Order: sequence, then structure tokens, then C-alpha cells
Amino acid sequence: MHKLKHFLQESWLLVVSSFFFGLLIAATDAALAPKIEANQIAKFTSLAAGLLPQARDFTPLPQPVEVKAKDGKPEELTVYQATVDNRVVGWVFRATGYGFADRIDLVVAVDDKFQRIAGYNVLFSNETPNFGDQIKGAYFRHQFEGAPAGPFTLVTAGNSAQIDSTIVAITGATISSTAVVEAFNHYLPQVNEQLQQKGLIRNGNER
Repeated sequence: MHKLKHFLQESWLLVVSSFFFGLLIAATDAALAPKIEANQIAKFTSLAAGLLPQARDFTPLPQPVEVKAKDGKPEELTVYQATVDNRVVGWVFRATGYGFADRIDLVVAVDDKFQRIAGYNVLFSNETPNFGDQIKGAYFRHQFEGAPAGPFTLVTAGNSAQIDSTIVAITGATISSTAVVEAFNHYLPQVNEQLQQKGLIRNGNER
């Protein structure tokens, strides 16, 4: 009987402690959420500015673009209009792929007509150092700069200095390379189509 009473006392303390610390974590998360979001937006804008240095302002479209995520579920994607003196010089948005270790979040920039890739930067990645994380390096990223806006084909060998729709994978990091190429191929046509429907860019076949 004494052991049962002791057990109930200890259990009560555990339940109360769990409830208290749960509330504390929730309150802390709610307090920090706006700051975390502000930091993410600032990082996104900073990376975007590096891709479109001629732009002075990055303004999100009034309504998110509706696309399908990699898992097929609907996703609201924020697309930024890059401008200088009220003239559009490009478009910027986030593209997500799934690499060897975790998801990979990219900041992708295209020109004003959505015909050429301005480049990409890595917003988030946990890929293996010296292997998968080479997607952040100039060798791999340079292949996208100035290339047609998809679709891309990944190959394991070739001329990485040639700027076209063929991307040479990073040696020893095919999964990470594939994740980047698939992210481009998945999001580019969807964003392009949505911007056309909104009348913000023309169809590539129009003159």
C-alpha cells in the first residue's frame, strides 16, 4: 500500500511537471516565432540579392502561387518580384528537394521573362560536408547560371563549363545533385505557368 501511494505521488508530480514544461515550451515558441520568421525572410532576401544584384526591391506577390509539392500535396509558394525603379528584372522563389540527409531548400532566381536561370543559393541543407554540401559551391551552381529555365538533365560526366540544360553531377554526391535538379524541374514549370495565368509574364511561344 505504501508503494502504491508513493507511485501515485510520483506520477502526479510527473504529470504536473510535464504540463508545466509543455506550456513553457509553447509560450517560448509563440514568442520567438515572429523573430524566427523575420530572420528567415531576411536570409531569403539576402540570398536573392546575391542572385539578382541589379534588383533594388524584392516584393512578394499579393497572393501565393498554388503549386503541388513533391509529395503531391497542394503548396502555397511565395514568389517575389525583383525590381529596380519599378521595372521587373526577375523573379525569385523557394524550391525544395530531398537529398541524402534531409530536405534541401533553394532560393531560385530567373530573369524577367522567365526564360533564363539567374542562379540559385542554398537556404537550408544538412548534406554531408565535402560531398553533398558541394551543391553550395561555385562548381555546381555555376552550371545553372544563364541556362534555359528547364527542364534539366543530370549526367555523371561531361563539360560542366558549358551552360545548357545538361547538369554534371558532383562526384560522390549524385543524390544531392539529383535533389537540386529535381527541385528545379518540379517547381520551374509550375511557377512559370502560374505567372502566365496571372498575366505577369508571356508564354514563351508568344512574340
